[in-house]
Amino acid sequence: MTVMIGIIGGSGLYEIDGFAGAEWRSVDTPWGAPSDDILVGRLGDVAMAFLPRHGRGHVHSPSTVPYRANIDALKRLGCTDVISVSACGSFRADMAPGDFVIVDDFIDRTFARDKSFFGIGCVAHVSVAHPVCPRLGDAAEAAARAAGVTVHRGGTYLAMEGPQFSSLAESKLYRAWGCDVIGMTNMPEAKLAREAELCYASVAMITDYDSWHPDHGSVDIAEIIATLGANSAAARATVAGLPGRLGARPDICPHGCDRALEHAIMTAPEARDPAVLARLDAVAGRVL
Repeated sequence: MTVMIGIIGGSGLYEIDGFAGAEWRSVDTPWGAPSDDILVGRLGDVAMAFLPRHGRGHVHSPSTVPYRANIDALKRLGCTDVISVSACGSFRADMAPGDFVIVDDFIDRTFARDKSFFGIGCVAHVSVAHPVCPRLGDAAEAAARAAGVTVHRGGTYLAMEGPQFSSLAESKLYRAWGCDVIGMTNMPEAKLAREAELCYASVAMITDYDSWHPDHGSVDIAEIIATLGANSAAARATVAGLPGRLGARPDICPHGCDRALEHAIMTAPEARDPAVLARLDAVAGRVL
């Protein structure tokens, strides 16, 4: 299988030494325009695509990111593996600002976003019991450790709507639920990646302690930006270490990510809306 790694994250992630033949590509999707053009090139022998989640210049809020268009565009380009790199807050004292967390589960508390490619005209139900690909998680963990980052393997990410940060009561509630980190962008991204049969993993970069920590007070955006700046080199080094670990991809994902739609489509063939099917050509063409 031809491997292509898709990276969704900040616009500075693609400033990597050795990223060759880079060009910005405009991708049209049936779901509208993605957040920005996508930077496509090669790192070593592996094709890579970088999509600035919020657009260059940070023009999209977490609620207005075109998640469906982003995932469709990466699949349409030929991406096989997608890794999210994003900032988050921590609910655990031992997960400190500057640390990375390889997320393995989510609680979705967003409410103002389109969360599925499917609906009236073609109904499907995919499992997100295990929403990230362990193979990608292994690679991301190894690459981050090689970059000198303190890495925590495994953690539950609470996805909030935003754009405001948590109230103190909310922060205490999410911590009591057993969540490890909180962010605004990994949902419905992870769900859509599963519907598109893409392997997906999330690297969460801790910038703050949300608002629960008695010694740190409420979230300070200036401190977040400062921590993000300090994390940027480590994030680029982590991304640069992925091709060597993901270049030899198995033809079939051992965890079933690339077969998520195998038995998911419920609408009878004769009842499927042709217009809806046309929009699903990249996402679900394998089964339709």
